Amino acid sequence: MGLPKLLLIRGLGHSGTTILDLALGAHPQIVGLGEAARILEKPRPGEEQRGPARLRAELRHQRICTCGLTADLCPVWGELLTWLPQHDHLPLPSKFERLIQAVQLHAQQQAEPVEWLVDSYQDDLVLPFAALPELDVRVLFLVRDVRSWVHSRARDGRNKGKALPATRAFLRWVRLNQRLEARLRQCGKPLFHLGYEELALAPEQALSSVCSWLGLEFSAAMLTPGPCSTSHILAGNRVRFDPTRSRAIRYDASWMQGSGWPASIAMGWPGLAALNRRLVYANGWLSK
Repeated sequence: MGLPKLLLIRGLGHSGTTILDLALGAHPQIVGLGEAARILEKPRPGEEQRGPARLRAELRHQRICTCGLTADLCPVWGELLTWLPQHDHLPLPSKFERLIQAVQLHAQQQAEPVEWLVDSYQDDLVLPFAALPELDVRVLFLVRDVRSWVHSRARDGRNKGKALPATRAFLRWVRLNQRLEARLRQCGKPLFHLGYEELALAPEQALSSVCSWLGLEFSAAMLTPGPCSTSHILAGNRVRFDPTRSRAIRYDASWMQGSGWPASIAMGWPGLAALNRRLVYANGWLSK
């Protein structure tokens, strides 16, 4: 069995990376690993009480993996979480190679060939630029419509008492997506643009296209990620354990009922409208 290939999902948080990871993991030849790079990173000072650091300690006996077992008993993560504290001096690519070995060993034991692994830690830009000569590494850039994303983040900001939450979210969407796109183009890896709206409103077409790009046949199980996913996700959006939300890929249209300020008004600016259209709707599936 050769080495599996690696797909890196990158984009802003709250853009659908977890549901896409779960959906891909429902394919019989793909294993989703959630925000694996986040777990493998060495915790920084002050992060001792955050999830990734605690998974190296007591939390691994409590956190449930999407495979249904606690992290310490997970056939992919269990031994690795014990191994990590003594090997945090290693660079992230070396740790990821160890994770790949764990996935391969489990796949061999189950006699289930794995073609692709998926990492969906949206903030990581180490792996896209890493020299991994033995791996076929590809990147999927996932972007959510600015109006939908700003609505979601502004609502969260208001709940936390932040000033001007919508304006801050709008400026963040523009700045970070432009920077992310530029950086991902520089990494030299094959790059696939996908809009969250394309995924949520035309899931079969979106997932079929991703499968074709990965050299795989489409599997209908991907349309019901919750019940069908065989991923090993320890970190990611809580949707992974919400049977109602993960049973199917559905679009969150709550932003249409809000004021939409400032994103909807800013869409009158040709530069933003063109950027949003290019990043979110470039494949043209929703206009047919």
